[in-house]
Amino acid sequence: MPSISEIIKTSQPEFGPYEELYKHFHQNPELSFQEKETAARIVQELEKLHAYEIHANIGGHGIAAVLRNGPGKTILLRADIDALPVEEKTNVPYASTKTMIDSTDGVEKPTMHACGHDIHITALLMAAATLSQAQQHWSGTLLLIFQPAEERAGGARAMISDNLYTKVPIPDIALGGHVMPFRSGIIGTKRGLIASSADSFQLDIPGRQAHASTPHVGVDPIVQAASTILRLQTIVAREVDPSDFAVVTVSAIHAGDAENIIPSSASLKLNVRAAIPSTRSHILSSISRIIDAEAVASNAPAPPILTPTTNFPFLYNDAHVTAALERTFSTHFGVDRYSDAIPRLQGSEDFGILAESVGKPCCFFLYGGLEREMVERLEGEGRRNEIPGNHSPFFLPVVESVRVGCEGYCVGALTFLGKGEGV
Repeated sequence: MPSISEIIKTSQPEFGPYEELYKHFHQNPELSFQEKETAARIVQELEKLHAYEIHANIGGHGIAAVLRNGPGKTILLRADIDALPVEEKTNVPYASTKTMIDSTDGVEKPTMHACGHDIHITALLMAAATLSQAQQHWSGTLLLIFQPAEERAGGARAMISDNLYTKVPIPDIALGGHVMPFRSGIIGTKRGLIASSADSFQLDIPGRQAHASTPHVGVDPIVQAASTILRLQTIVAREVDPSDFAVVTVSAIHAGDAENIIPSSASLKLNVRAAIPSTRSHILSSISRIIDAEAVASNAPAPPILTPTTNFPFLYNDAHVTAALERTFSTHFGVDRYSDAIPRLQGSEDFGILAESVGKPCCFFLYGGLEREMVERLEGEGRRNEIPGNHSPFFLPVVESVRVGCEGYCVGALTFLGKGEGV
């Protein structure tokens, strides 16, 4: 029986077409829940393989592809497909210059794959080709999920709500991966918590409109908003254990349109991150306490309204699944490229919903995407904060990251699919 590494080596397609495919996706990004052309191209590429049962338009533009190959486990591999409202500044020939009307607010915005989802799409398509070519070496069912709207925390839930698992088999194990701003070629896993929770809100603060020259007859929501913002920053600074991870960010504020009018309202957008459920609960309680107290202190004409907008749950890597991957990943990638204690995401992910919704275990691996020389130079010069991260307009994983992501998916699947067990 050939090893997993041998199976992948003899089954992988030529890389050139996938390099061009990556550049196509990078140059043609689409915002969350608007991934129509991206999804169409994914379906087109899957159809070329003549191996998969394809289900499109699940939960919007989500795609599920099934390859049944005899008895055995069902393994889910997931890639997210949406982009971000970011103006690209990489200056590469295939940089995105695209703009889109954002369906959430009707505003035209620059659009970029600033989080590497173009890498994920291409890596999973390459894995689809590899695993279909290698069918003689494994047994079971492969379930590929191309998920929309990860960035807005709605895609996984949308696919589940659209009866994903009445269309395709329920997986025994779900696997996902993400390209990160560290050295290309490095890949890793971590048992337990791998991504923090994230809760987003809109806060509407009512005031009483007045002329700017007569503030005493109005109630200024801008002053109340300013006090609220400053007080919210004390939650992490003074209420959370310094050894714990937590973030409270006010990421947007809007109030008024004219310099001589105290407006009737102000609106804020908030984002909360935590690594422990009890810390999350405490922060959310403190936010409510503070915004209500600041309203009283400001003599507001009505209570503020805090409306949840998105929610990412905690993402935990199953210990048993991760332990199995530790063995196969370390053998395939080598100890110099694989880490079993990769730093967890400070960001968040909705991938786990695909497994949690049916009570199944999952594992999410991380792999580097940035040019080695650049990373080592900036780290050596003490300029680590200048390394472009996910959501930066300068974030540009090297094309070779597609191959690493593909092999991560393939090693993960073959770890559990019958004939491919072991290395």
